[in-house]
Amino acid sequence: MGKRLIVQKYGGSSVANVERIQNVAKRVVGYKKKGNDLVVVVSALGDTTDELIELASQINSEPSEREMDMLLSTGEQISVALLAMAIHKLGFEAISFTGAQVGIITDTTHTRARVIKINTQKIRKELAKGKIVIVAGFQGVALNHDITTLGRGGSDLTAVALAKELKADLCEIYTDVPGIYTADPRIEPKAKKIDIITYDEMLIMASLGAQVMQARSIEVAKKFNVLIHVRSSFSDKPGTMITKEGKKMEGVLVRGVTLNKSEVKIAIYAVPDRPGIAATIFNQLAKMGVSVDMIVQNVSHFRQTDISFTVNKADAPKALRLTRKVASEIKAGEVVEDQDIARISIVGVGMKSHPGVAAAMFESLARNKINIEMISTSDISISCIIKKKFAEAAVKALHEKFGLAK
Repeated sequence: MGKRLIVQKYGGSSVANVERIQNVAKRVVGYKKKGNDLVVVVSALGDTTDELIELASQINSEPSEREMDMLLSTGEQISVALLAMAIHKLGFEAISFTGAQVGIITDTTHTRARVIKINTQKIRKELAKGKIVIVAGFQGVALNHDITTLGRGGSDLTAVALAKELKADLCEIYTDVPGIYTADPRIEPKAKKIDIITYDEMLIMASLGAQVMQARSIEVAKKFNVLIHVRSSFSDKPGTMITKEGKKMEGVLVRGVTLNKSEVKIAIYAVPDRPGIAATIFNQLAKMGVSVDMIVQNVSHFRQTDISFTVNKADAPKALRLTRKVASEIKAGEVVEDQDIARISIVGVGMKSHPGVAAAMFESLARNKINIEMISTSDISISCIIKKKFAEAAVKALHEKFGLAK
C-alpha cells in the first residue's frame, strides 16, 4: 500500500486537557509511523468556545459579529499550538497554522462564513518536508482580511473541505462517542451504533439535531464524495462510515431518531390573507440572515390567517424583533414566541418506498399522549414539533416503534 494522505479532525472534548492533547499526539504520531501524510484539524479546548461566548455576553448582550469572530477564533489557535508542542515532545516534526495562515478564504458573513476556496500550497510544502500539518478548525479569512468563523461545528467543515482540496484518501472525524447512533445514547440507552450511513441520511440527521457532525460539512462531503469515518478518540474500534448508498442499506426503513431542543416557535396571529404577505414576512427574515425552518399557515377565516414558523434559538431574538416590525407594517395581530418546544424526527432512506411510516409515527406519539403542534416531511424524514417536556419520552417511543434497538 502506497503512502496515504489522511485528514483527521479532533473535537473539543478530544483535546479538553493536557492528558487528552498528549493522547491525540500519540494517535497522530502512530499514523505517521505507518508512513501516512497527516493534516490534523483541531477544535478549541473543551468548553473554551462556550466560555468565550459567555464572557462576551457579560460585556455586551448583542456584541458585533465581527468582534465575536475575532474573539472565538482564538480558541483554536491555543489548541493547534499545544498539539504541535505535544507532537514535538514525541520527537516528530509538526507545524501549526490558523485558518488565515493556511489560506482558507471565506465570504464576509461573520459567525457563519462560507468557504470560497483553499490555497493548499503551504500545506503541501510542509507535508513534502515530512511534517505533520495542524490546522485551526472553524475559521478562515475573508478577502478584506477580516477573520471569520464557519458556524457551530465548523471544524468539521474545515476538515472535509481540506480533504476535498488535498484529495485525501480518508477524512476521520474524532469525537467523544464511538460513531453515529440510532438515537442519542444519553436519552435512549438501547441506541445502537450504525456501521454505515448514507450522506443523505447523515445530512438530515445532522440538520435535525444529531450533534455528531455539522450539516454543512456533510453537504460538501456528499457533493465531492469525501469518504468520512466518524470514530471515538478514546478507542481504536471502527466507528461509522459515511458514504454513498449501498445495496444492503436500502432495506432499512428508519435509520435513526433525532431530537432538537434548540428551536423556538414564533406565531403571527390575524395576518391579512392576500397574495405576497408570506413573502413579505420571510423576505425580511432572510435579508437579516435568519434561517426559517418549519412553516405552518392555518386555513383562512374572515380573510385572516395565522402563520407559525420555527427558527434556531440563537436567531430567535432577532427573528422576534423583525417579525413584530413586519407584523405592524402589514397590520397583522399579535406576535407570540414559544420556547417550550422540541423537534422530534425520524430519518431513513428506506422510507421513500414504504407507505405508512408517518401514520406509524403519529400513532406511536398519540399512544404516549404526546400532542403534535407542527409536521414537516421529506423523502427521507418526518419531523414533529412537540412540547419540550415530552421530548425524551418521544425519542424512546419512536426508537421502540421502529425496532431500532434490534
